[in-house]
Amino acid sequence: MTAVNVDGSQTATISTEHTLATINTGGVFVLAVDMANLVAGDVVEVRIYGKARTGDTERLLHRGTYGPAALASPLVMSVPIASPHHFKATLKQTAGTGRAFPWAIYEA
Repeated sequence: MTAVNVDGSQTATISTEHTLATINTGGVFVLAVDMANLVAGDVVEVRIYGKARTGDTERLLHRGTYGPAALASPLVMSVPIASPHHFKATLKQTAGTGRAFPWAIYEA
């Protein structure tokens, strides 16, 4: 069964990497971000970080870049990521005007 682990909305400040959520329990997670507010010239990156072992350094697992034009399919989702102990999702708008982005992390 899939459920929402955590959700919210993030208004981006250009060039700031905003942490959406950090989950320190095990599971299979998918980040969903609504990019419907993007207009021409906006560019957004979503990133997911993890750790190989509990005490290891956090590393980039997945990055998606969206823009500079509006998307035909504005609800974007990461690949499912299995993590026994650490999952962090961030959003960074690198160009355009700061927009609001509704988001959720689903857990299977």
